[in-house]
Amino acid sequence: MSFVKKDNQLYFNPLRRAILNHGMIQPGDKVAIGMSGGKDSTTLLYLLDTVRRQKRLGFDFEIQPITLDMGFPGVDLAPMKDFVENLGYELTVVPTNIAQVVFEVREERSPCSLCAKLRRGILYRKAAELGCNKVALGHHLDDAVETYFMNFLFHGKMASFEPVSYLTKTQVTLIRPMIYLEEKAIIRYAKREELPVIFNPCPADKKTKREEIKHFVSQIAESYPDVRERFIMGMEQGTAADFWQTSLIHQETDQKTPLQ
Repeated sequence: MSFVKKDNQLYFNPLRRAILNHGMIQPGDKVAIGMSGGKDSTTLLYLLDTVRRQKRLGFDFEIQPITLDMGFPGVDLAPMKDFVENLGYELTVVPTNIAQVVFEVREERSPCSLCAKLRRGILYRKAAELGCNKVALGHHLDDAVETYFMNFLFHGKMASFEPVSYLTKTQVTLIRPMIYLEEKAIIRYAKREELPVIFNPCPADKKTKREEIKHFVSQIAESYPDVRERFIMGMEQGTAADFWQTSLIHQETDQKTPLQ
């Protein structure tokens, strides 16, 4: 077995495990992938496409990449479009005025929650309109750990977001196939495969409470390097009702940043 093949198992095994453990994808599903332009959603598309083509789940399913044009001036989506088309898909671009609503109309001092709410609503509706029954987001293990600590520290709630949740309003199911993958692994994979990353023009980028918690978790990991693995153990040993709950503040995890 070659080094590259062994290395690939570090990415595909956790992805496959998450999908099968939580029943995220079934035969014949049409899965919309929310493309933010960041390393996470781009890696998710690349991994899921490989899984689909190589039939690593033992069955076939469809993929539909979708991105939202947030309305920020000067954003070039061409690299994302080229990447998606080279994989054999057509990127659906949905024009929005979210940037104007959040930063000019509402003048939000803490814009992430409203921004994520607006983006999710548009993404879910477009996915349903395109005949998708699943929507996959690029949230990873670090996002889940950070959400847990945010809920605990700011709300006294011991819970993270759900790996799978059914959205009754749009009748699509939200899935997070990279829930077992650490962010550092995604960064390494995106660099190795030279995946395109779109610059994030959001004025709030890296200025959120989530960014503070990210540093907090990194500090904990310096003393307890296996904190993320322990988190997985905890969520696997607990029941869904005990641990995985709809987060009060998980919307901010959609705020993706450019590849560092």
